[in-house]
Amino acid sequence: MERPPSEPNHPGAIRPSAHESLSRREALRRWALGGAGIGAGWSARRAQAQAASASTKNAGAATPSSTASASPLEPLPEATLRRSDPEAYWTRVRRGQFLLPETRAFLNPGSLGVMPRPVMQAVVESLQRGAEYATDTVPRWGYESMEPERAEMAAFLGCAPGELAFTHNCTEAMGFIAAGLDLKPGDEVVSTNQEHGSGISCWRVKAARSGITLREVDLPVSPRSSAELLDRLVSALGPRTRVLSFSGITSPTGLVLPSRELCEAARARGVITVLDGAHMDGQLPVNLHELGCDYFAGSPHKWLFAPAGCGLLYGRPEALDRLWPSVASGGWDNKTGLQAARFMMVGTNNRSTIDGMIAGLRFLKALGEEAVYERQHALAAHALSAARQRNYLEVVTPEDPRLHRAMISIRFKNDALEPLWTALRQEDIGVLGGQRLRLSFHVHTRTSDIDRFFGVCDRILRS
Repeated sequence: MERPPSEPNHPGAIRPSAHESLSRREALRRWALGGAGIGAGWSARRAQAQAASASTKNAGAATPSSTASASPLEPLPEATLRRSDPEAYWTRVRRGQFLLPETRAFLNPGSLGVMPRPVMQAVVESLQRGAEYATDTVPRWGYESMEPERAEMAAFLGCAPGELAFTHNCTEAMGFIAAGLDLKPGDEVVSTNQEHGSGISCWRVKAARSGITLREVDLPVSPRSSAELLDRLVSALGPRTRVLSFSGITSPTGLVLPSRELCEAARARGVITVLDGAHMDGQLPVNLHELGCDYFAGSPHKWLFAPAGCGLLYGRPEALDRLWPSVASGGWDNKTGLQAARFMMVGTNNRSTIDGMIAGLRFLKALGEEAVYERQHALAAHALSAARQRNYLEVVTPEDPRLHRAMISIRFKNDALEPLWTALRQEDIGVLGGQRLRLSFHVHTRTSDIDRFFGVCDRILRS
């Protein structure tokens, strides 16, 4: 894969090596052609091919339209603005980098995140490259190991490329782990009562089919500390426990579990750890080697700006070796050569989702990982402060700020909430509805979006 030009404020750019240095004019030209840094070389070759083709046509004949001639993406605002006026900075990021209408307040990226413009452009250009067959490389994934892309994502996640595979989503990755482990009747899997349906159903299927025992430990929704969560789960591990499967950040309430400490305690007892990290990558720093889990499943389409249809599967080398593939093609048993990539040998798939995922990762890096995490947490703090001032609801999220990141949970005291949902729809405010409501925030969220949400709640529930 050719590397994109170095434009410091361009969301998809990465720095070229010394022998790839470019003039500013050439860098800007490739920036306009290359979108999010995926396929800059393809765009240039495509333009040359079109020019050659056009020269053989009659004078005045039209040439096909092309994304290669599309307007360049808007650069990110200067970081100095973020430090001096965060609201102005993030408002400019939203307006320049996202397609969200001004009227839309979307408070549910925890279900499916919002693709920014450079990711959308990367996906479109990837699809167009495939449609044109501009090279002899088959435009797909499913038989390819995608080593450059895996290396880039592995560096972000703190693991080796050979330990990482791409999947279609976190659900699939969790299913691969649960189905691929050799467990026998009587073996026990310990999990929690706060897992996403996809994170627990794979174990329920395993129990129904293989005769294992699945124990779902009740966790407090508003714990006093991480130590309380650690004690609750570690004390549940017994002599028959073979697997501990838990979410690093729970889906229902956004509760942050002590992942590293849980993995350490489980390993000391010879228990395999499966970390459902659907809400981790892009919401807090992740270093898989430091976390010490045996397996990890990720979901880049929530917090990493990726398009729907891409996921992550990680395994320590010895853990990967013991895992059976659930979908098999050529190379399914090539543990030494393919390593984790043997779980990617699943048949022809849409490559544009992977190109979009890498563009999303680069967009996060261009914004600055710590700046993104800080903004998410600040938005959550703003929402929690507003929630605590309203007597028609209860705050479920613990007071300790270390126990949440970009998601909070509230509970309405009134259960007649249909008028509220109707009013929110009318105001173009998107939430994940229910009497216990989860609110989630990303860099496209404005503090005014949160204020609008509570304003509607006031109007309906205080009347």
